[in-house]
Amino acid sequence: MSEYILNKDYFINVITDLIALAEEKKEYFSELDSAIGDGDHGMNMSIGFREVNKNLEEWKAGDINSLFKNVGTALLDKVGGASGPLYGGFFTKMGLPAKGKEAVTFDDFVEMMEAGVAIIEKRGKAVVGDKTMVDTLRPAVDALKTAYTDEKMAPKEAMKKALEVAEAGSDSTIPLVAKKGRAMRLGERAIGHRDPGSASSAAIMGIFYNNMP
Repeated sequence: MSEYILNKDYFINVITDLIALAEEKKEYFSELDSAIGDGDHGMNMSIGFREVNKNLEEWKAGDINSLFKNVGTALLDKVGGASGPLYGGFFTKMGLPAKGKEAVTFDDFVEMMEAGVAIIEKRGKAVVGDKTMVDTLRPAVDALKTAYTDEKMAPKEAMKKALEVAEAGSDSTIPLVAKKGRAMRLGERAIGHRDPGSASSAAIMGIFYNNMP
C-alpha cells in the first residue's frame, strides 16, 4: 500500500476553507459568545482570517512550517481576546514538525496536531472539563492517535473518528460550569450554553477532515 501523503496544497486548501469558515460562522460564533462571554469570538476570528486572506498568496511559496507560522502570527497579531494567543499558538506550533517539508506523512500530521493542542493547553492552562476549546481538541487528537496508531484505521477514517469526538467534546461543554475565561464569572448561569471556542475548534477539525484525499 502506498504511503498516505498530505502535500502543501492540502494545507493551503485547509487555510482557504478556514478563511471562508470564519466569515460564514462569524455571527454564530459571536452569538454563542454573547451568552457567556464578550460576544466577539466570531468577529475576532473573522478579523484574523481576513488578515490571513490578504497574505496567503505570498505565503504559498514557503514550506508547510512557514505557511503555518505566518497564519499563526497573523492570528496572534490581529485576533483579540483569548482566542488570538490560543489559535495563534495552535497554528504556529502545528507547523514545526513540517519544517522544511513540502509534504508530510500521516504520522507527521498526527504529530502536528499534538503540537498544536499542547500549546493551547499550556497557554490556556485548561484541561478537559473546564468548558473551553480543550474539551474539543484534546479528546479529538487523542482519538486520532489511537485510531491511527493502535487501531490501524486508514488515515481519513481516523480523522473522521477524531471529528466525531471533537463534535461530542463541544457538545459536552453545554452542561458544564466554566472554570476558565470570562464565562467563569457566571458560575452556574453558564450551564446550558455551548463554549464558543469549542464550537470553532470543532469546525476547524471539520475543515481538516473535509479536505483530506
